[in-house]
Amino acid sequence: MGDALRNCRPRAGVRGRISQESFAMFIHKKELLHPVHVTSPDPKFAEFLLDAFGGATGELKASLQYFTQAQHTDDPQLRDMLMDIATEEMGHLEIVAHLIEAHSSGAVEEKAFESTLFSIRGKGPHLLDSQGTTWTGAYVDEGASPVRDLRADIAAEAGALASYEAMIPKSPDEGTRKALIHLATREVTHSRMFMEALKSMDKLDDPMFGDLQPDDTVNLVFNLSQTENPKKDGAAPWLLANSKLEYIADPEERRRTAKAQ
Repeated sequence: MGDALRNCRPRAGVRGRISQESFAMFIHKKELLHPVHVTSPDPKFAEFLLDAFGGATGELKASLQYFTQAQHTDDPQLRDMLMDIATEEMGHLEIVAHLIEAHSSGAVEEKAFESTLFSIRGKGPHLLDSQGTTWTGAYVDEGASPVRDLRADIAAEAGALASYEAMIPKSPDEGTRKALIHLATREVTHSRMFMEALKSMDKLDDPMFGDLQPDDTVNLVFNLSQTENPKKDGAAPWLLANSKLEYIADPEERRRTAKAQ
């Protein structure tokens, strides 16, 4: 697992040399965040696990996403939280790597090489998903707004959680299952952390951020997937429960009326 030691700003007056306090580093400790005990290695399951390593919802994507976001936020507490989670996700990546290694080596290595992925790349983890698609930086979702980033992070955790929930029932042994349950549980925790951060900004349930001045359609909900009689369609009760929103059952009629005025 990796521990982040961060003090990125050089001390005033220090020039021409680097002091111990003036640089940032990661220290890797040879200890997993959660134990990995595989008793029934399964090369086919190792392929599934590649999604959690080099896939679009995998741990590498999550770690680099949060790490990158941390570098361009001005809020020191938000930066610290993002770095904490990014570092934990790197530890999760190591857990997944150990799982893939265990499920594709040893007594099952010959069977693993029957897979196109492992026969070409070799045993263990690779920067691929279960379909052989190479990892890409396009998976990393980050931008200029911390609100925008945190919402993307909640979506990232949801994607990872969905992947783990699909893998857990297929786990070939109890050790693998427990490791995946731990990883999935931590995705829930991270989502809650991101939600609390948005809540502190009063943005948990407010879609607005930045300097946008919305036009007069901001609270209008248009019925654009219609039956033969749009006025009888009706919106979902939970949508109508929002007193700020106005449901327009027949947008075309609304437009004709607006033009006639």
